[in-house]
Amino acid sequence: MSDDMSQIFSRRMKLGGIGTNKVTRTITATSEECAALAALFGLPAIAALAGEFTVSHERAGVLAADLKLTARVTQECVVTLELFETTITEAAQLRFVPESKLGAGDVLDAETLEGPDEIPYAGEAIDLGAVLAEQLALALDPYPRKPGAALPEGFGEAAASGPFAALLPFKKPEV
Repeated sequence: MSDDMSQIFSRRMKLGGIGTNKVTRTITATSEECAALAALFGLPAIAALAGEFTVSHERAGVLAADLKLTARVTQECVVTLELFETTITEAAQLRFVPESKLGAGDVLDAETLEGPDEIPYAGEAIDLGAVLAEQLALALDPYPRKPGAALPEGFGEAAASGPFAALLPFKKPEV
C-alpha cells in the first residue's frame, strides 16, 4: 500500500476494538482528502468517497473484511476528451494479514488470485482509509469513456493508405 495514500487519507482502526463479533465502520473522505486523492490519481475531481467495512477476526491475527465502496469521480473521456462524472460502486473481500505471516517468497497460484485481496499490516492497527483509497484506484476505468461517446467516422482508415498498407493482406482476422 502506498505511503502517499496513508498520508492523504488515513483512518486507523485499532485491532483491540475488534472482538469475536463483526465490527462495522463507515468512513468518508473530506473534500480536502478527495482533492488530494484526485491529484494523486490524476483525476480532474473526486466529489465523494465513502466505504463501509465489516471486519472480523479470522485466525492467528488475520482479519477478514467486506468492503462496500461508493464514489463520485470526474474523469476525462478518452474519445472526446470531455469531462464527465461517474458513480463507482464496488464490493470487495479483503484479508488483513500480519506482515510477519507473509513470506517474501510466497508464490501466487490460481487460488490466491481468486480469493480476497491480502493486505499486510504491522502493529496494533489497520488503516481503513488507505485501503479504501487503494480500492478506489483499482476500481477506476483506465480508459474512461463518456456515455454515448463514439469514435469519429473513418477513424483508423489512414492505415489503408499509409506506408504499412502493403502489410494489410497479412493481418490476422479478428476473432
